[in-house]
Amino acid sequence: MSTTISTWVWMKDMLTWSTNINHHLNKTSILEFVGPGDHLYRNYHLGLNGRPCNADGIFLLPGTPPPPLENVATDNWTPFRNHTEFETAEFLYMQNQMPAGQINRLLDLWASTLVKHNDKPPFADHRDLHDIIDSSPFGDVNWQNFTVTYDGERPEDGTKPWMDDKYEVWFRDPHKVVRNMLANPTYTSEIDYCTYREYSTEGDKRQWKDFMSGDWAWDQADEIAKDPSMLGSTFVPVILGSDKTTVSVRTGNNEDYLLYASIGNIHNNVRRAHRDGVAVIGFLAMLKTTKEHAAEAVFQKFRQQLFHSSLSKILNTLKPGMTTPKVTRFGDGHYRRVIYGLGPYIADYEEQALLACIMRGWCPKCMASCEDLNKDVLRRCREYTEALIQEGSLGDLWDDFGIVGELVAFTNDFPQADIHQMISPDILHQLVKGAFKDHLIKWVEKYLRHMHMK
Repeated sequence: MSTTISTWVWMKDMLTWSTNINHHLNKTSILEFVGPGDHLYRNYHLGLNGRPCNADGIFLLPGTPPPPLENVATDNWTPFRNHTEFETAEFLYMQNQMPAGQINRLLDLWASTLVKHNDKPPFADHRDLHDIIDSSPFGDVNWQNFTVTYDGERPEDGTKPWMDDKYEVWFRDPHKVVRNMLANPTYTSEIDYCTYREYSTEGDKRQWKDFMSGDWAWDQADEIAKDPSMLGSTFVPVILGSDKTTVSVRTGNNEDYLLYASIGNIHNNVRRAHRDGVAVIGFLAMLKTTKEHAAEAVFQKFRQQLFHSSLSKILNTLKPGMTTPKVTRFGDGHYRRVIYGLGPYIADYEEQALLACIMRGWCPKCMASCEDLNKDVLRRCREYTEALIQEGSLGDLWDDFGIVGELVAFTNDFPQADIHQMISPDILHQLVKGAFKDHLIKWVEKYLRHMHMK
């Protein structure tokens, strides 16, 4: 009898909730006062409202506590055989950071001592040590790689050297990285489970602070909520960024091409602090060739398309969760149905042009030419760009719209992803350095010298 009543209460709760959802086009939010003194209030999105569920994805009644954490045996040292092996590995690899040759020497001495007792050291050599550490089911997501080669047309006058090279891309599964962020218990009070709009009671003034308070996140939630199967889910926008970084100067200016990821749900203070709110998920390939071939159009096209193809390959594990909610455990202990989306991509202008598949000197957000920025023009969007490519020639696209028609943006492989919407202003290079330092300060300096002499 109690089971029947419990089921009926659950069905009644779901029916009431569904009725509210059916009217969400007319009322898309619920109101809640936040902060001391009720000076602020928020309108939370009603469709994608981050409802807790069980491990099977069935929504829970309001107020249901999260399931208890699984008990972990205190004597389980997997993948190590015992406590001694674990402590030895931690000392050699973490505390002492002993080189491979010295690890081998120590283990050889250890083995020669134990052979009299028909025993052996915990590890055969440094490779055995590293393999056991890598096999641990705990810790960060393991790195993996794939290799890319040129498979286009080859010139009749001989193969270019770069066409025969193999380019390695190293990456970590972004889906697992994001799930680790969502499951981090230190974010429990600093994470937003749904989008919202915040206002002050004094004049109903809109306020913005963290990512989920913005218009883009709300608009995405509106679009996703049109599918009834998505209702009650948690929208998790994946924020991306990439940049070339010099890691060594004395050994020949070695550079790495890093790909970063974060999530829009965590608060800004978490992302700025060293709390694993931003993670490196990839090392992109760095294509280099001789000056003779560097300026050739075929090399430039391959270099640019390799960038987009690599991003598409790395982010592919997120794709299923963009159309079907995935049940994921959060740091507060609750499970929620998660729907992923590609959020802002942070990059300097050089990469913005590469990401938007446009020529340098053109705007990645609109059709304005650098020679006439005041002209009324359309904003760039994925649908409009695809229509232009279907109808226009490569030369017209290049001259009239600044579009590199041969390139295919990585966002074309993902639902509801528009690279022109995703591109975010580069605060350091475009605002601080570009607009303020390089432009405004230099202009003021020239004005003062002109008016008052040096």
